Amino acid sequence: MNLGLNTEDPNVMHIDLNSCFATVEQQAHPSLRGKPVGITNRVSPNCCIITCSYEAKALGVKVGTRWKDAKVIAPNMILLESDPPKYTFAYEKLLHIMKSYSPNVKMKSIDEGIIDFHGTRENINTRSLEEIGYEIKRRLKEDMGIWMKCNVGIAPNQFLAKLAAGLHKPDGLDYIDYRNLRDVYAKLTLLDLPGINVHYEARLNACGIFTPLQFLDASEDLLHKHVFKSIVGSQWYKRLRGYEVDGKPTKMSLVGRQHVLHQSSKDDDYLLPRLQFLAQTTAMKLRYRNVEARGLIVWARMDTGEAFVQRKMFKSTFYSDQAIWERTLFLFNQRPRHMKIRCFGLSCYQLTPSTRNQMSFLDSVNRESWLTEAVDEINDRYGGFAITYANVGKEGQTVKQKIPFGGTEYFNLLCKRA
Repeated sequence: MNLGLNTEDPNVMHIDLNSCFATVEQQAHPSLRGKPVGITNRVSPNCCIITCSYEAKALGVKVGTRWKDAKVIAPNMILLESDPPKYTFAYEKLLHIMKSYSPNVKMKSIDEGIIDFHGTRENINTRSLEEIGYEIKRRLKEDMGIWMKCNVGIAPNQFLAKLAAGLHKPDGLDYIDYRNLRDVYAKLTLLDLPGINVHYEARLNACGIFTPLQFLDASEDLLHKHVFKSIVGSQWYKRLRGYEVDGKPTKMSLVGRQHVLHQSSKDDDYLLPRLQFLAQTTAMKLRYRNVEARGLIVWARMDTGEAFVQRKMFKSTFYSDQAIWERTLFLFNQRPRHMKIRCFGLSCYQLTPSTRNQMSFLDSVNRESWLTEAVDEINDRYGGFAITYANVGKEGQTVKQKIPFGGTEYFNLLCKRA
């Protein structure tokens, strides 16, 4: 294959809220504006920064920096615990604005999404996409506040649109097509390309590719057979040229939760209610995605840095709160009980489409399905966890709901339950 650049008019727009959580807090609290702000899911000695303001980034603080290190880098930095209702509001406002332009909207995470304008350009969105992009920026400020900013990228495929959205942060708007593609690549490094990490960079370097332009000019055969040694190479060959290869849904492989403890502990009275909450919310995620699991992994990170991991494949699938909790407890009880735990979590795997809509010959199976459905309906109607385990209810204030990153399916469920 010897593809040229995609000469199609750009119809994909990538929108990225700048430092979303920190910016939302600065919008809500004017006294924070212009100051270095960091957001963490839980304030504790072991917490890390999940997002930070541009003022903090300018001082050298990055996402993932531990709080104790951030204080050294930026002594005046203000640390705030995440406030999910604020971010839910921002997410829903952004989604509403995006859907007003096209039904083809995909949220890539809580703070960024894609509008596909294909099929809307003749009758609905007849203006230039640059004009629409600036209008979205204006509507964002009108609907959420003057401190809210977003980057907009416009291109013929999702990859280039995301790349364009990151060229001039914060509050930029950039356009990439076949006319300026090579000029854009000439100013970047391999690590500036979305999806290229240090491991991919090393693979490319080993084959004599050190710049995005060299990457673009490499043959499909080289990328497929020698660099990536799989179809991934062919996908990169097309992606770099502006052809869409990222629109297909990926198969879900894991569903799980994790929790960083406020204090390290080996005490069951402290650990088990929190682990039970993780099991309950993992089961909720499974049902929301309409899947069941056969495998379960339970892990813990100790104070010493050592790790405990236990996994098991079960004979039948499971999805209910009680079924996952029983299996979680079975695996967790095999941990070294003399060691203090710093964080832990669980993940379900070997996922299959749910069969809960089919009646079973076994009354016990039907009762489990009916009870689970009834509890879910009550919690959906009254919000949050109106019905939950007694232990979880007692300790619920200390197991704060985290804001999930990546895909937004679980976040949509949290919005529904709010």
